[in-house]
Amino acid sequence: MNPHAFDDAEIAGVYRAIRERRDIRHFTSAPLEPGQLERFIAAAHAGPSVGLMQPWRFIRIASADLRARIHAHVNEERLLTAQALGKRAEEFMQLKVEGILTCAEVLVVGLMDKRDNFVFGRRTMPEMDLASASCALQNFWLAARAEGIGVGWVSMFDPQRLRELCAMPEGSQPIAVLCVGQVPEFYRAPMLELERWDTRRPLADVMFEDSWGNSAA
Repeated sequence: MNPHAFDDAEIAGVYRAIRERRDIRHFTSAPLEPGQLERFIAAAHAGPSVGLMQPWRFIRIASADLRARIHAHVNEERLLTAQALGKRAEEFMQLKVEGILTCAEVLVVGLMDKRDNFVFGRRTMPEMDLASASCALQNFWLAARAEGIGVGWVSMFDPQRLRELCAMPEGSQPIAVLCVGQVPEFYRAPMLELERWDTRRPLADVMFEDSWGNSAA
């Protein structure tokens, strides 16, 4: 018996949160319970980061006017994305891609400014700040799912425009608009899979041994 392992029920809960986490687009109008958002952000802030740089920053959008302007900008980018998709444009336009106006909370998540000062772990791979922030966001997502709260990661925006809307400093980089809130239900599978946009690849396609393309046993 591994003395460092959680008990069976706790292990099952971790794997269930991972398995049932969804990128949510449909929300109810119900608010979060007191303290929930703070717990989710604390879970994110407990995430690992290269060189302990903790590059993530969270902006809670409390202004209804600012939320509406962010939504309008995301919709502009949605139309541009459709144009870029060519033959799949009409199919794409049938998808619901965000819940900014209906969710309980909207957060803009960004990378801090002055990141070039952090070299530890980033000398050859400066993108590790984004990898670190992604780990924090996954923590947020799993904590929310464990408490029955949906999260949707919206990435259709122009970083410069979103930076201006949220008065972010030069050198910072917005990476996500998070929609957070109560849901009517959690999708039984990823929404894009249910909508037949794509399917999840089998593990054999992504797991190699010793060299790229050499299937693992």
